[in-house]
Amino acid sequence: MKAFSNPGYMLANARLEVRLAYTGFLVLIVVGMTTMGIFQWGHVGPWPADIAIYFRGGERAGAMVFPKAFRELVELTHAHAFVMAAVYLVLAHLIIATTAPTRVKLWAVAGGFAGLLGDVLGVWLIRYVSAWFAYTQVLAWAAEWMSFGLLVYYPLRDMWFFPDDED
Repeated sequence: MKAFSNPGYMLANARLEVRLAYTGFLVLIVVGMTTMGIFQWGHVGPWPADIAIYFRGGERAGAMVFPKAFRELVELTHAHAFVMAAVYLVLAHLIIATTAPTRVKLWAVAGGFAGLLGDVLGVWLIRYVSAWFAYTQVLAWAAEWMSFGLLVYYPLRDMWFFPDDED
């Protein structure tokens, strides 16, 4: 991480072993995002009505769904807040060290934070305030997906398609 303190540090100039380590990390992020998408789409549901039922309870496909208990939401928030904060921090540092346009960097970093914060807080708002917050949950997921796509794409692009030829 010391390299990131140098304002001129670029991933394209990273040593091969550094690029391999970051690539491994980014591949695991893609696996994690894929499983998150499967969970969001297949288990919770992609539509606001599905999301509201998942957290508030109700009937879905002829089966009764119970509201998420306070403890379940605490466990969900606890795990996501710590893990996603660390993932976000690393991804934000990686995109900053790329040749991505400044606007893209700013959007990816700000959009990623907004999406993650909306995702973590949204479940509480859906469960305890209003089912209408399921719409903001969809927006938070969209922000996460778009920003995380950029946060993964640009570092991979710069490390492997614009690398320094001195290796």
